[in-house]
Amino acid sequence: MKILYTISAFTLLLISCGDSKEVTVEETIENGNLSEMRAKRAEVVQLQQNINEELKQLDAAIAKKDTVQKLPLVTTVKATDTIFKHYLELQGNTETKKNLVLYPETSGILTRVYVEDGQRVNKGQLLAKIDDGGLSQQLSQVEVQTELAKTTFDRQKRLWEQKIGSEIQYLQAKTTYEAQQNAVAQIKRQLAKTTINAPFSGIIDDVITEQGSVVAPGQTEVIRIVNLDDMYIEVEVPESYLSQITEGKEVLVDFPVLGKTIDTKVRQVGNYINPNNRSFMVEVAIPNKNKMVKPNLTAKVKINDYTNDSAILIPQSILSENAEGEQYIYITNEKDSDSVAVAKRTIVKTGRTQGDLIEITEGVSANDHIIKEGARSVKDGQKVKILN
Repeated sequence: MKILYTISAFTLLLISCGDSKEVTVEETIENGNLSEMRAKRAEVVQLQQNINEELKQLDAAIAKKDTVQKLPLVTTVKATDTIFKHYLELQGNTETKKNLVLYPETSGILTRVYVEDGQRVNKGQLLAKIDDGGLSQQLSQVEVQTELAKTTFDRQKRLWEQKIGSEIQYLQAKTTYEAQQNAVAQIKRQLAKTTINAPFSGIIDDVITEQGSVVAPGQTEVIRIVNLDDMYIEVEVPESYLSQITEGKEVLVDFPVLGKTIDTKVRQVGNYINPNNRSFMVEVAIPNKNKMVKPNLTAKVKINDYTNDSAILIPQSILSENAEGEQYIYITNEKDSDSVAVAKRTIVKTGRTQGDLIEITEGVSANDHIIKEGARSVKDGQKVKILN
């Protein structure tokens, strides 16, 4: 359009020059006078400058009236204060302190197994019995001897209290009785080793050794018992997070196999830094009412290590970087009735990221309108049309 205006203006200029008695450009050239040609050129240049200035004024006036002008189309998002929680993502395995394989305390034949796989048992319940090798009969004999020693001691005691009999007889009877009591206790302790009892309430996960097998203490695995009530996850955390990960911190635990996410908290923070990998252990409690979480189940653990109650978050995709390494975004002023506004480039400083969002720590205030879609196609100070 500007080209058409210029051609028309020069045409009018030539026509006007032809109608007047002034010397035309052609006539000046035909005369061949250098001074006249330079003077004529200066005259034409001045006319061109005047015409260009008038064209600018016309373009500005047309731009105000033109409703179909081609402006970059953008969308904006309003900056608002929001709660921002950053999570440290780690991986861990579920554990339980009540997951034991029971071994016999004495050698012998496994004469009875009283439980089966999947059976629920109570603490102290008898699970299996090992042949005692005649200890039961021996206990019966010693208990009879102990009863006789008790009777003798009681009589000697009464006589001694009545000042009848010697002190040595009383002391001998007392010693014999106490020795028999110790013998009974010792045999009972040996007999107790021939039974396998539940150390806690739980479920029999596996009866490993069959009834009738010969077992040896500390070598033969007999029964595995598991309690799934007190489950937890142990996670190794880099030492750089030592001051940020504390007891009571919020934790999100995701079990990909179960398709389940649990909200929980840090139960315990280790007090020892592993020198091999510079990490410390964190224990996270896992509620397990439906018993779906099993020992050694893989879990993705997200521990809240940073919280900002009034953070400004923007999509990372709208963030750009200049040649100096500074990050910037575009914000707009208030749009007019035609949804037209001016884009302004703003240098910002960023904080932590979470997913597709990034925290803005400096450069943007609440209620600023940030260009989202179309941010890559605008320039500083350019007019844009907002399509929100």
